[in-house]
Parts: sequence; structure tokens; C-alpha cells
Amino acid sequence: MSFEQVVFYFLAVLAAFSAVMMILQRNPVNSALYLILNFFCLGGLYLTLNAQFIAMVQVLVYAGAIMVLFLFVIMLLNLGDDRRLREHLGLRMYLGIGFSVALVLELLFIFLFRSSNSAVQQSANAAEMGTVEYVGKVLFTRFLFPFEVTSLLLLAAIVGAVILAKKKTAE
Repeated sequence: MSFEQVVFYFLAVLAAFSAVMMILQRNPVNSALYLILNFFCLGGLYLTLNAQFIAMVQVLVYAGAIMVLFLFVIMLLNLGDDRRLREHLGLRMYLGIGFSVALVLELLFIFLFRSSNSAVQQSANAAEMGTVEYVGKVLFTRFLFPFEVTSLLLLAAIVGAVILAKKKTAE
């Protein structure tokens, strides 16, 4: 087993552990910290798959910006009383348990009964597809129009947020 495989399996186990711990935590701040650990593990997994650009975006956007927003919301909500957060076993809980069991059975079926001769075909340029150069080249050639439309939508959202914030402070 190579070093890359050992790192990949270690990060995969750590990502699965942090995801389970994130769900099991009662304290929302601890849950958010496990989510940050999960984001960093996913960034490391992307690095082991030679997708440097996606790994850096994962760490910068999700582990950085999004988690800061999550922590601010948690702090603003002031979730001190745990009694309000408890759920009783209801229809949603039983449906969730049923869907979880169905997912586990489906995954077991896929992994146990897959054919061994099904080889995965990779693209000829699979090694360079995750690099910043390749993503930039594709983004600004084939996907230039959707990229520009997305930037205009984000600009409109920012302008709308500023206008709504100014109206609330003026009143």
C-alpha cells in the first residue's frame, strides 16, 4: 500500500468519524467544530485525488467563510436551553430511520454484489483536470456566459442586501 493510499484512508476514516460526531453532539458549537474538521478532511481528500483547486476552494469557502457564518448564527441564537431542542419520536423520526436503513441496505447491495470486471475508464487528461489552470481555462472558455450570469446575479443580491439594510436603518 502506497503512502497516498494510507493518507487517503486515514482522511476518509477521520472524515466519517467527524461527520458522525457532528451529528451526535448536543452542543451546537462542538458540532460546528466537528463540521470544520470534516471540511478540512474533505480538502485533504481532494488533494490526494490531485484536485488542488477544489481542495483550496473547500478550505477557503467552506471551512473559512461558511463556518464563520454558522458560528455567528449559533452565537446569535443563544441556544442555552437544551429542553427546547429535544425532539420526541414522531413520524419524521421513524421516516428518517426507515430511509437510513434503506440507504445502508442499498450500499451493502452495491458493494457486495458488484461485478469484479467492471473497470472504471478515466479521461485521458484526468491528471490535469483538478488543477487551477485547467479549471480557469474551461471556466473562461466553455462556461464564460454562465460565469458572467452568476456574477451578475451575485452583484444584484449584494445591491439588494445593501438597499434592504439601508431601509431598516433609516426607519
